[in-house]
Amino acid sequence: MKEISDAGSATKFKPLRAWPAIIILVAMVGLKVASLFVDLDSSIVIIAVVMGPLILSVIVLPWWVFLSRATVKEKVVGTLGMIASGLLVHFLIDPSMRGPGQILIGIPLGMFAFGVAAVLVRNVLSMKRTIVALLACVVGFGSIATLRNDGMWGNGQLGLDWRWSQTPEEQMLLSRKANSETNASPIDAIKSDALSDPQWPQFRGPESRGIYSGPEVFVSDWAVEPPKLQWKIKVGPGWSSFAVAGNLLFTQEQLGDQEAVVCYAADSGKELWSQKINERFFDPLGGPGPRATPTLAAGMLFAQSAMGELQRLDPKTGDLIWSQDLKKVADREPPYWGFSSSPIVMDGIVIAFAGGEENKGLFGFSADTGELAWNAKAGDQSYSSPQEATVDGVRCVLMATNEGVHVVAPDTGEMLLAYEWLHKEYRVAQPQTLEGDSVLLATQELGTRRIKLEATDDGKFQAREQWTTPRFRPDFNDFVVHQGHAYGFDGSIFQSVDLSNGERNWRGGRYGKGQVLLLEKSELLLVATEDGRMVLLKAKPTSREEVSEFEALEGRTWNHPVVVGDRLYVRNSQEAACYVLPTVE
Repeated sequence: MKEISDAGSATKFKPLRAWPAIIILVAMVGLKVASLFVDLDSSIVIIAVVMGPLILSVIVLPWWVFLSRATVKEKVVGTLGMIASGLLVHFLIDPSMRGPGQILIGIPLGMFAFGVAAVLVRNVLSMKRTIVALLACVVGFGSIATLRNDGMWGNGQLGLDWRWSQTPEEQMLLSRKANSETNASPIDAIKSDALSDPQWPQFRGPESRGIYSGPEVFVSDWAVEPPKLQWKIKVGPGWSSFAVAGNLLFTQEQLGDQEAVVCYAADSGKELWSQKINERFFDPLGGPGPRATPTLAAGMLFAQSAMGELQRLDPKTGDLIWSQDLKKVADREPPYWGFSSSPIVMDGIVIAFAGGEENKGLFGFSADTGELAWNAKAGDQSYSSPQEATVDGVRCVLMATNEGVHVVAPDTGEMLLAYEWLHKEYRVAQPQTLEGDSVLLATQELGTRRIKLEATDDGKFQAREQWTTPRFRPDFNDFVVHQGHAYGFDGSIFQSVDLSNGERNWRGGRYGKGQVLLLEKSELLLVATEDGRMVLLKAKPTSREEVSEFEALEGRTWNHPVVVGDRLYVRNSQEAACYVLPTVE
């Protein structure tokens, strides 16, 4: 009787139909390998090579339910088991792995493991094969429980480390605790005259154009005369750059559960003061820390935190003078990437972007008192910062957002132009003025557009499109302009564009998602690569000519480099350094 029962049981089970699963699994592997080599220059590519494995992994479930030839009981147990194991792992993994870590790694690995195991045991005619596949699924889902996500690189790959290992931030905090004497520097060493005329007062320099126009001519052959390391220190995470005044460096960092504006001595890297607020910002793509850069103006220091705290500080001591909470003023929560715009100061007004609804997008506050002077409509999404400009003889503020570019009067907030060029997400690259009457607006998905602005009789502007090119698509990487040509990143590949017509001059050089600074007198481009190298290129439109490079930092580097005199100041989310650049005598 037992033999008859076993035979009857076996007839309920059929070998699993494996070929659809094999196709899905091979495609997943192919896309994952491709994601390591292709450039993420458009949403189509991102969906195909980054999100593709996730999409295919989800198809494993329909295969199991509709095409596998598993029994009804197997299908129910397998489906419920997959869902239950996924939910269980969600609560066990490190919080930094929730979201992108699960989407890009956990779910694909779990479903891939289920599919592979099911194919391997397809001829086992019992519930054992379903149990084996589910155990493999649990191992796949659970594999990310050993990992920590430190943020995503420009190619869409997560920066992973073991969950139990110390983060660079934790190492930095321990180091600072052990060397607390570095915080004891005399305040009287800070000179007021440097603060009244800072060399690098704000994000991307004096005109926010990423250009060093000093008198120095730099040696381009670093193999013969390399840059010399002045100092290197550990810093807290964040994507801020530096503001520089004399021997003072100002930046923003995350220090555990506190976000800080920090002042360092430019000649030694020693901390002079830090002003902290009790907030911590983290997003799984960019990691922890502030995004904006401090601003110096008329002897005052201004900073905007990732959670929206706009502050005026005493640049000598770090003491708080006033603050405004942009969440309350704009009636909104921080965007996914945090409040990332750096403030600017024009005519005694601190101008900051918050992206609230209707007329709560752009704000002007009194630099002296912090009182609200005006507010204006300016779109609801942007990583870009307000940009000072003079267009057709009129001083104004440019603000690039998901809606296009808004041109606003700095003293009153009057809308001089709302140029619509809709983008479904957010803009990052700074707008640039050209020849006094044109504006360059760049977007990763749509490309770059040049518009001509003309003043009208009522004191406002009208705009006319001059050209649009889909072949220059900066992501979060700003570009520079030199002698009628733009130099910057098209995705992750560097290139030059003719600004008279938008035609590409040349394209080449894989520096990841880095940043660029123009050394104007030397006609050199200083490219800070995503992996921490500094590369020199000649600023010429005829061809790409790379002349020198050196390793400056360890780790993912998205921060904008700064040059003042013969000093190069660079930082990323874990360390900062000063190098002496060789100059021509």
